[in-house]
Amino acid sequence: MPVFTEGRHAAEFIMHEQENNFCREAIAIAASQDIDPGEVLGRVAATGVVVSKTDVPGAGKGVLTLASPAFGSTVKPGEYKVVFVEPAANAGTFVVEDPDGITVGGGNVAVAYDGPVKFTIADGSTDFVAGDVAKVLVTVADMDDAFQYKVLDPAATDGTQIAAALPIYAAVTGAGETKKIAGLVRGPAIVNGKTLTWPSAITDAQKAAAIEQLADLGILVR
Repeated sequence: MPVFTEGRHAAEFIMHEQENNFCREAIAIAASQDIDPGEVLGRVAATGVVVSKTDVPGAGKGVLTLASPAFGSTVKPGEYKVVFVEPAANAGTFVVEDPDGITVGGGNVAVAYDGPVKFTIADGSTDFVAGDVAKVLVTVADMDDAFQYKVLDPAATDGTQIAAALPIYAAVTGAGETKKIAGLVRGPAIVNGKTLTWPSAITDAQKAAAIEQLADLGILVR
């Protein structure tokens, strides 16, 4: 007798979400993907993200140099502030605040900062003082087209190593082809962990980290 294996159904992994589709957005599936409903996805920057900067005011203060690319997969549109908190001669430490005023990391003069925005602040002839602020402005022409989504890859470094969405529907894309589908991208939402699809080689530690990343979005795995 033939054995038939039933695939995942659209949205079957969702146990609860806020009404009026608040938790959903149209997400662009990247090329060469074959995903199931509830497959854990990461996202990678595509087009339309522009980053500019304003140095700390004052003659001789060290300049901020943007990396290439100058942003990561968790970047938000708006103004990031780089605030010096512990100045020192020819050195100094700073914190980075995102456009919502949330501290998202910190760093040191002359050491590359690798966060939602990416840059290095050089030492200048004039030392920084506490309260000095540099700014990084992120503008997005069309947020819907700024990122594309791929199957989660914990070993990647392009952003797809961070859990960012759960697709409502299945999607298959060919080489050079993208497709937009609905995805669960924020909470409050609760999903059934037994009906999520994970990479075959993912470790328990990597899965735990991804579940925490989903929780940071307000998506709780039960």
